[in-house]
Amino acid sequence: MKYLVTGAAGFIGFYVAQRLLSAGHQVVGIDSLDDYYDVSLKQARLDLIARHDHFSFVKGNLTDSATVADLFAQHQFQRVVHLAAQAGVRYSLDNPHAYTSTNIVGYLNILEGCRQHNIEHLLYASSSSVYGLNRKLPFSTDDTVDHPISLYAATKKANELMAHTYSHLYGVPTTGLRFFTVYGPWGRPDMALFRFTRAILAGEAIDVYNHGNMRRDFTYVEDIAEAVVRLLDVIPAANAQWTVENGSPAASSAPYHIYNIGNSQPVMLTDYIAAIEKATGLKARKNLLPMQPGDVHETSADTQPLYDVIGFKPHTDINEGVKRFVDWYRTFYKV
Repeated sequence: MKYLVTGAAGFIGFYVAQRLLSAGHQVVGIDSLDDYYDVSLKQARLDLIARHDHFSFVKGNLTDSATVADLFAQHQFQRVVHLAAQAGVRYSLDNPHAYTSTNIVGYLNILEGCRQHNIEHLLYASSSSVYGLNRKLPFSTDDTVDHPISLYAATKKANELMAHTYSHLYGVPTTGLRFFTVYGPWGRPDMALFRFTRAILAGEAIDVYNHGNMRRDFTYVEDIAEAVVRLLDVIPAANAQWTVENGSPAASSAPYHIYNIGNSQPVMLTDYIAAIEKATGLKARKNLLPMQPGDVHETSADTQPLYDVIGFKPHTDINEGVKRFVDWYRTFYKV
């Protein structure tokens, strides 16, 4: 098959593109290579993907509707994996316009491409952040998600609503993926594992918010990619029996579905740091700080619906996953 992977130079896009290529598919990747974080890391990911014969890359911005329209018209994709987004909760507090342009306008252009070219399945990245003020754990896709606490989360909730609209009006099959705190080799420099590892190896103190009293459902990136690739073959179908009154918010009468993708084993932030200390052989110096705006105390994914449809759910142990990242970091940065 021929796939479009947006955000192909990004963390998750890099892994998904490689999995699809290794399975013998054709992949066209698009990425703007913006400087939100180190462009050389993005380029290094691309260089690895480009070793595959059936990969082609387009440098472009999804907010440019003409670029996206030309991309769909030229390549005639069968399926689309939309992973491009402006990521990061804290960055959204200072740069809100970056989120509305990329995560809303860019996403709309992808939806339009899927509508006009009869794409058989659109998978797109949502986020565990949509659960916002929800307190019932584990977070379930049967729960409503109407109270986001960051603009990033609001744009991801908007993506789900926009997907449903296109599924309902135009029959575009859409699957939303609520990722839970993805980590692993080739990860983003703005995320905790990368920042903590860099600082600990450099002998610098790390900033630990809410005094470390937070639990996260850390999910290893290769588990994420495995779930994404398997879900590509689970194409939602219209269900005339579904109703708002009796059906799950994760489904619809339209060809639309939402899944959690998480490890389902929340880890205390202090234990996460301990895993990094173990992997590096060094002790962290900690700046204990208060809770940051936009953060939540705990995340935990109910992934039973995911397992029911693909027979798989993330399972990589945190100590093993962190060790793999630290080993990669030392090699890549020659530390």
